[in-house]
Formats: sequence, C-alpha cells, structure tokens
Amino acid sequence: MTDGPFNTPILGGKIQAEKFDNHISRALSSMKGQYHDQHAYDAMLAKADTLLYEVYEVCRPEKEGELMSGISIVHPGKVGNEYFMTKGHFHEVLDTAEIYMCLSGKGVMVMETPEGEWSVKDLTPGVSLYVPPRWAHRSVNTGDGEDLVTYFIYPANAGHDYGTIETQGFRKLVVDRGNGTEIIDNPKWVQV
Repeated sequence: MTDGPFNTPILGGKIQAEKFDNHISRALSSMKGQYHDQHAYDAMLAKADTLLYEVYEVCRPEKEGELMSGISIVHPGKVGNEYFMTKGHFHEVLDTAEIYMCLSGKGVMVMETPEGEWSVKDLTPGVSLYVPPRWAHRSVNTGDGEDLVTYFIYPANAGHDYGTIETQGFRKLVVDRGNGTEIIDNPKWVQV
C-alpha cells in the first residue's frame, strides 16, 4: 500500500498481479448452500474443489474518504444448471454504493435490497454498473468458456456482510436449462 498517488496496470482485461495487495481465491467448498442443486454441488465437490473466482485488491486504509478497488475474475462453468458466481454480499455500512466496470467476458450482476426489490443487469465489456447503497450484489459468469473480469471500486470503510447472503441466499438464480440464460426465483430463499 502506498501513501501517495499510484497507477494500477490493467491492460485489455489482463492484470499484473504483483501490483495488487491482496489475492482472494474462492473455491467450490466456500459456496456451501449457495447453489440450488445440492446433489450437483456435492457430486462436483467430490471430484474436485474447483476454483470459481478470484479477487485482486488494491488495499487502502479502511476509513471514510478512502477507496478500495480491484479486479474480480469469475471463471466459466456451472454447478448443475447454475452458472459460476461470486459469494455476493451487502456492505456492512449498508448505505454505501459500488461501481463495477466489465473488462472482458459476459455475465450479469444479481442485486437485491433488504426490502425486497431486485434487479439483474448485464455485464459486457465496456459497460459500467452502479450498485446503489443498500443493494446486495453477486457477479455471475454467463459466458461460454471465458472469464468474466470486472474492475470494482467502493468506499474503503464499507466492509462486507457475507453472512446475510449465506443465511438467506439471493432471491433470484441465474440458470441455463437448455434455452440460454434464465433468471428464476430461488426456491431456497428465506426472509430473514
């Protein structure tokens, strides 16, 4: 972490990992309970603990006025008929927003509020997405064989609340039942 101005090299969706402060890898085992088809999840996990996504962070002090940023890479694949996705989160400081810029690949951002509103927006190269305050969000790779790569930026003091999503899930699932990408209700979703 530097105290002065700095550049973060991002060239054509490719990253230079040595320029990032923190690397997070999330494998299938870290997504227990997040996929609807538990049988498909268990069968896949029995074969291998597949890497689903990675995050490269540029860390800043976690205080008001600072901004965290980085790159999220969701790898292609499915668990049953559900696409690979991030864990998803609310911010601990609920009234904070986040911006995503799609660098490469194809996907969607699944979002919802505690009050029940939901939205799903496309992520394609060159598209910027504003996630308003109070909206949980999850990136989903709907592409065919290509990583979904996004650049993100949010207030450094926002924090992450993964627990709410781990408990209740998201209201909507992103699936492919043979006719392309579909957004369906999550039968496992529970109001907390």
